[in-house]
Amino acid sequence: MSLAVRSLRYLAKVAAITGMDMRKLRHDPTELLTRAIQPMLWLLVFGQVFARAHAVPTGGVDYIAFLVPGILAQSVLFVAIFNGISVIWERDLGIVHKFLASPTPRTALVLGKALASGARALTQAVIVYGVAMVLGVPLVWSPQALLGVVTLVLLGAALFSTFSLIIACIVKTRERFMGIGQVLTMPLFFASNAIYPTEIMPPWLKVVAHLNPLSYVVDGLRALMLVGGSSTLGLGMDFGVLVVGMAVLVWVGGWMYPRLIT
Repeated sequence: MSLAVRSLRYLAKVAAITGMDMRKLRHDPTELLTRAIQPMLWLLVFGQVFARAHAVPTGGVDYIAFLVPGILAQSVLFVAIFNGISVIWERDLGIVHKFLASPTPRTALVLGKALASGARALTQAVIVYGVAMVLGVPLVWSPQALLGVVTLVLLGAALFSTFSLIIACIVKTRERFMGIGQVLTMPLFFASNAIYPTEIMPPWLKVVAHLNPLSYVVDGLRALMLVGGSSTLGLGMDFGVLVVGMAVLVWVGGWMYPRLIT
């Protein structure tokens, strides 16, 4: 069998897993509404207050505009990082056993779930763009910029979703996972450039921020979303780190996925 045929079959299996997870969302649309509240609160309350305080140097960019890409990245993180709970739930229902009994490659199972998480995160992008427009933030609407934003959202959500799945394979219970998920989200968010630039961080925190994949999501979004926005780290670096990071985590997740039932 040729490589092209094998690749197409692999992608078809990934698409099937993604479609199955997306159908769950169609049956529970309230999830989208509840997740819309958090970014709105950050932009309408936190952002408005700090914009008036002029406490954060943003290089001449209005603080609300500076904050918008960070809140989108935060929303992506929060949507994806708790994806492991659904995996544990599927294990309890016996669905994981059926997946593992099928000929579907383990990495295709993991990648399919990661892409479904990315699709859910895209709804957050629509919400954040809408709030930003209401607040008068100047946004870039070119097709290339929008495609870049979509790609970054998908990559970021897929990376954190797969990381979440790996944690679920280790802890194996919803109670333990919820505790670890709560512990992880805040450090990942605050140890990034989402709500303040890395230039004002102490040296040790700068190192942490550069190791944090969320920083690369935020950096790329600032360059692509905002009129006059720029990338501190370079768009090539932003996309490269996320692609490599996601590929490594998908491979690790595929290796660990069977351990969920042991």
